[in-house]
Amino acid sequence: MLTTILTAAAGGAKNENPYGFWEALQQGGVIAWSVAGILTLMLFVSLYIFFVKIFEQSKINAQTKRVRSGFWNLTSLREGAAKLEPNSAYRQIVDDGLAAQEQHGKLTDPVEAHDWLHGSLARSEATINSSLGGGLAFLATVGATAPFIGLFGTVVGIYRALIKIGSSGDPSIDKVAGPVGEALIMTAFGLVVAVPAVLGYNFLQRRNKQIAEDLNAFSNDVLGFLASNGAVRPVTRGAKPAAAPAKPAAAPAKPTAA
Repeated sequence: MLTTILTAAAGGAKNENPYGFWEALQQGGVIAWSVAGILTLMLFVSLYIFFVKIFEQSKINAQTKRVRSGFWNLTSLREGAAKLEPNSAYRQIVDDGLAAQEQHGKLTDPVEAHDWLHGSLARSEATINSSLGGGLAFLATVGATAPFIGLFGTVVGIYRALIKIGSSGDPSIDKVAGPVGEALIMTAFGLVVAVPAVLGYNFLQRRNKQIAEDLNAFSNDVLGFLASNGAVRPVTRGAKPAAAPAKPAAAPAKPTAA
């Protein structure tokens, strides 16, 4: 008697929710598990790329603040480069500019120094921007394809529901609830993966655009410094203009003879 009661209780607990997520995947078979696996992989890779890129952008933004605050209080670019972090974006631009200046004297064809330096610095910027943009194509791909992968699972679930109705001739809810639930779950899963990928892509792109503008401004400053042999340098932000010299006091008027 006790065994019968325990068995019935266990069976009732097991069948408490026969239409849950795992139950829907088990009913869907290989196709449902494959779709769920692909979407799960997309989700985790997207999150990994997002947080790695946030970390890289934060490092460059911190370098930007340090450069603005005191980089140009220097006597030479080599002195300023020594104060920058090795392998950083701003250090790369300075090193490439100095290398281009040294290589210009070795050219056999007459090339303007300004054009040579500008091309070298632009190539350095492009390399940094390309590195910052790495992985964003995957986020864009996930945002564009994840809903359709989920839709594929949805179509398969609806197809299975129709097959059950046709084979049993009974369109009752208990016959089609499993396949229809599987279809809806796949649709929702696809959106759960796609929406964060699209939002993360747009967020990272906007930050990359701001970083590219900062690097371009710094590159122009380095170009001006190199092309003028240090005579031209940007004004440090927040610096107060020098006060105008005071005018000499007027001489006292001579007394007029009576």
